Amino acid sequence: MFPFSAVVGHDDLRLALLLNAVHPGIGGVLVRGEKGTAKSTIVRALAALLPELDVSRDCRFGCVPGTTDCPDAPHEGVQRRPAKLVELPVGATEDRLVGSLDLEKALTEGVRAFQPGLLAAAHRGVLYVDEVNLLHDHLVDLLLDAAAMGRAHVEREGVSISHAAQFLLVGTMNPEEGELRPQLLDRFGLTVSVKAARDVGVRTEVIRRRLAYEAAPATFAGRWADEDARLKQQITNARANLSRVSLPDSELRRIAAVCAAFEVDGMRADLVVARTATAHAAWRGAESVEESDVEVAVRLALPHRRRRDPFDEPGIEEQQLEDAMRQAAEHAQEPDGPDDGPDDDGPDGGPDDGPGGGDLPEPQEGPAGNGNAPQDRPAPEPAPAFKARLMEVPGVGEGAPGKRSRARARTGRVVRSSTVDGTGLHLVDTLTTAAPHQAARGRTGPGLVLTGTDLRRAVREGKESNLVLFVVDASGSMAARQRMSAVSGAVISLLRDAYQRRDKVGVVTFRGSQAEVALPPTTSVDAAAARLRKMRTGGRTPLADGLLKAHRVLEVEHLRDPRKRPLVVLLTDGRATSSGLGGDPAADAIKAAGLLAQTAVVVVDCEQGHVRLGLAQKVADALRGACVRLEELSADHLAGVVRAA
Repeated sequence: MFPFSAVVGHDDLRLALLLNAVHPGIGGVLVRGEKGTAKSTIVRALAALLPELDVSRDCRFGCVPGTTDCPDAPHEGVQRRPAKLVELPVGATEDRLVGSLDLEKALTEGVRAFQPGLLAAAHRGVLYVDEVNLLHDHLVDLLLDAAAMGRAHVEREGVSISHAAQFLLVGTMNPEEGELRPQLLDRFGLTVSVKAARDVGVRTEVIRRRLAYEAAPATFAGRWADEDARLKQQITNARANLSRVSLPDSELRRIAAVCAAFEVDGMRADLVVARTATAHAAWRGAESVEESDVEVAVRLALPHRRRRDPFDEPGIEEQQLEDAMRQAAEHAQEPDGPDDGPDDDGPDGGPDDGPGGGDLPEPQEGPAGNGNAPQDRPAPEPAPAFKARLMEVPGVGEGAPGKRSRARARTGRVVRSSTVDGTGLHLVDTLTTAAPHQAARGRTGPGLVLTGTDLRRAVREGKESNLVLFVVDASGSMAARQRMSAVSGAVISLLRDAYQRRDKVGVVTFRGSQAEVALPPTTSVDAAAARLRKMRTGGRTPLADGLLKAHRVLEVEHLRDPRKRPLVVLLTDGRATSSGLGGDPAADAIKAAGLLAQTAVVVVDCEQGHVRLGLAQKVADALRGACVRLEELSADHLAGVVRAA
């Protein structure tokens, strides 16, 4: 294993992990960063630094000696063992995580016995989830329950078990692959963003150490053994010193003032900052928490809790932190008493205008030229986003787990058993079916005599995620501020809804002489919002090319994941003034629409004025989809239209 001390850089990440090792009550670490930045290497190396544990002898749950509420109690004797680092794979099953009926004992001895899962193995150790943002939702729910209560409760297959499950939760993720659910994000005590160094000297040293480790792992680890031993001893000393570190009232007021200034939700942030500051003081060998400890804790504990919306950028700006700490210093010197709270201006000293604040020039109608040189204009500021209601794709699918449409699931809740359908073995119904026939089959001892007719499969049902593809007309006829503002606001609202329901979202725009994929299908709402803000408008209307581009995007996504069902939302006034197919633009658009006739489509009619040509309705008819006017584009109306589609 690569030594912890040999890692180059990533000081904040190493400190966050070490502070959690000192005080596990902090709540773990979320590591955000681009691929290839040694996230997993550092986390795995942490296990070698953790102090050894006293556990009850032969206890499968790693209980503290003297524990009486353990399923394996009563215990006899004590043994010492290293702390464990348990890895939870993204594709793990529910049985593997929480445990299940011991199949071997059930079949050979005819008794019900519990086989512990990964939550039991991680008790008093580290539970590491690589690519935690890709973890299935039903596993996330189980993790949330265990992390909140410190115990795992299992009620399944005739087994009722409750055991301790207190662990240091460490997750790594690449934000480009999608964001994390807010409930799980808040469970991580600290968060650290890492990226590869741009300094040539640092990158050279990284390569040098990695090649040396690959050439002779034992020799390389030996060179860093003393440094790792020093860190391990420092963790042990800090743990022993932790209970003696005092947290003065002045620093408590400082912590409360900083958290109030950043307007974080709830009180968990305050508690995490207090625990982290105490652990940092113990790490330094100090006897009391000081302002510097609080500042370190704020840098690590608040960045991910400041995000009030999926489109907010994570992190804390240096000036904001300085302003908040300066304001908090005044509260730290005040006596206890009622507090009116932070100034309305917030930590940045002024009202929050949001990203992209300020007026944009009013877009003008594009020229009626040949469409080869569209007039680039920035998209207007989006209209206020609304709360999108549930949009379901009709029928029952088999896509990836999510929270949108009905689906036959490979994982999730078992609703019944079947002899033909389902995934995996329904153990209880299989044993129940076989039990009445044991005497007739000549069973005389332990174990069951099974035949093929006894086998029952588990039928699981849940929700799936979908691919929502927006096809946006960005031509000159659409460039009026009111229309594009409403379109942008609708797309942002549905992007937020897709983030919550674990969907993929893509955006195709068309203007001038061609269409382009402004946003390849992704679950990263940050990337989606950024691309939407950069969308340009102007030029002619190649509607046919926009529909063809959407068809190609859906074809590629179908090859990647045939089970993910798509929904296309076309926003246009229906005018077609150019075509890359060489024929009549309007006729070419109708022909291209036929390629999407088998896909669920909603056409949003963006035509305005007293005289309406009804062109968008004709496109909707060719697409065999529903049509709704832009001025009717509300959450309630759009949800109803999509369900009807």
